[in-house]
Amino acid sequence: MADNNDNKDKKSEKKNLSSYWFYAFIIVFLVGINMVMTLVSQPQEITLNRFEEIVRNGDVDRVEVINKRIVNIHLKPEAINSYEDVSANNKLTTSLDPAHYVVEIGSVEIFDDRVKSLREEGYDLDPKYDTRENWVSTILSWVLPLLFFVAIWLFIMRRVGGGAGGPGAQIFNIGKSRATLFDNSAKVNITFQDVAGLDEAKEEVMEVVDFLKNPKKYTSLGGKIPKGVLLVGPPGTGKTLLAKAVAGEANVPFFSISGSDFVEMFVGVGASRVRDLFKQAREKAPCIVFIDEIDAIGRARGRGAVQGGNDERENTLNQLLVEMDGFSTDKGVIMMAATNRPDILDSALMRPGRFDRQIGIDRPDLNEREAIFNVHLKNIKVSDKIKSSVLAEMTPGFAGADIANICNEAALVAARRDKKEVEMEDFNYALDRVIGGLEKKNKLIAPKEKEIIAYHEAGHAICGWFLEHASPLIKVTIVPRGIGTLGYAQYLPKEEYITRTEQMLDRICMTFGGRAAEKIIFDKISTGAQNDLDQVTKMAYGMVAIYGMNNKVGNVSFYGMQQDQFNKPYSDDTATLIDDEVRILLEKEYKRAQELLRKYEKELHVLAKALLEREVLVKSDVAELIGGRPWPTHDTVSEAIKEAQEEPTEESESA
Repeated sequence: MADNNDNKDKKSEKKNLSSYWFYAFIIVFLVGINMVMTLVSQPQEITLNRFEEIVRNGDVDRVEVINKRIVNIHLKPEAINSYEDVSANNKLTTSLDPAHYVVEIGSVEIFDDRVKSLREEGYDLDPKYDTRENWVSTILSWVLPLLFFVAIWLFIMRRVGGGAGGPGAQIFNIGKSRATLFDNSAKVNITFQDVAGLDEAKEEVMEVVDFLKNPKKYTSLGGKIPKGVLLVGPPGTGKTLLAKAVAGEANVPFFSISGSDFVEMFVGVGASRVRDLFKQAREKAPCIVFIDEIDAIGRARGRGAVQGGNDERENTLNQLLVEMDGFSTDKGVIMMAATNRPDILDSALMRPGRFDRQIGIDRPDLNEREAIFNVHLKNIKVSDKIKSSVLAEMTPGFAGADIANICNEAALVAARRDKKEVEMEDFNYALDRVIGGLEKKNKLIAPKEKEIIAYHEAGHAICGWFLEHASPLIKVTIVPRGIGTLGYAQYLPKEEYITRTEQMLDRICMTFGGRAAEKIIFDKISTGAQNDLDQVTKMAYGMVAIYGMNNKVGNVSFYGMQQDQFNKPYSDDTATLIDDEVRILLEKEYKRAQELLRKYEKELHVLAKALLEREVLVKSDVAELIGGRPWPTHDTVSEAIKEAQEEPTEESESA
């Protein structure tokens, strides 16, 4: 595919070069003519006195007055050799009848007086008056400046066109579609085998592939394939990859374009590009048109519009709606689009007849993550001890793009350590880097601050260890990472789709563990709990105002209230009640965290001191220090992490 693009670039480059050579040839030709005309030998310029002397010698054959300004003097043939400057100059001239001498006269009246006096002396002199024009110089005086300005204009237009639509683009093509076409010359090599973890979505789009391959199977029964398929899901879940796989499986032309490519500062450009895109699609039918991030042009009309203004985005959307109504399903043109903001799309775009089918692509579950890891691990030299099932357990909530990033990061870490294969410790390090950021080895932290950080993280670990509904702890560290991260505790959330009230409360209590530990041990608090407070505040407002988990506020949900700050769906009294209940809930859980830490204060000191010594503790280390967790959990992940840290590398020791 890259070779095809290179060939196209070379062809366009040759075309541009040939046009440049053509223009250059014309300019050189005209300049050359002028140079030939001017560089040929010119007559010797003399004065009027010398002219009178030659006349008195009887050597003048005839005299021509050109344009009342120049006098051309022709000598008699037998007298040419007697004048050395004339004989040498005559050999170089290309004219058939050259003038031998030339005199520039300021006034033709003065020259006539001289001629009259010579006649009176008896010399036969009859000047011929003529008017001539140098057409080459005249043309060049007009053409060369014009060509110069045309060349500058073409250069500027090409630069403007290149900035708007890529190298070599013309300003006149600004209304053309920017969609990338993948056809026979540039095929899509991605198939469903390259897409893992999207089994349900693949089943949905397989119908689209089957229709493109066997359209008569559906049209013979009167069935109609959906005109549009909308892929909806969080970023990185594989929407674009799935669309390319559909094109690869169907083996049909595939137009790929981003929604932002339709948006332009010029009025009418977006609508023109939409028309041109669908025109090309009809010519290439059967084919697939894929618009990525369609919310760039598909946003609901009327939102944020300026009163009386001309909204170019809305014009583009209107044209898209018209074009989607304009082509019939039996033409074999299928529209696919992807977005992670389906809530802001225009209702006219979502109605049946346009995007008839919506396919939800959510974050992969445990089994799907394992399948995604199997796809990416094929391209990496990994150790035999690596198990995709363990890696899948270590990455809850990760999307396909996140998993690809972890695999790539692990390979880079192994290469940096001069290994021949990627091992479990490399994946562990890569996971830490993705979650917490780059390890700050040289960050200097005062001993007192380090002690506060250790007790803060130990407080999180103790609360998570002894709370039944808290996520199982797999690692706690005080190694600074990223920007502002001085330490963190890593947990393994369960694969759950609903959350009960007691689970939410335990998570809030666990998050309060860091600040509660600081208050108990040092009787002071610090700014280190800022991120914790942000999390518990969001969870508390979610419980009270969204999920209906508060008795006083009741079973109501004010979802989306933060999106509309001016039209809140509740009164000021309700807002005050929500704020009061959130503060009561948070204060209750904060006190609960303090009570739990006072109960296990001995274990808190043991864990904090171990963190100050080792800096990194995994679940098995915590179990050895303070005993096993009273609630049953799976130990697969912690055992894998423990195994990865049995042979510490130079980087892990420096932590």
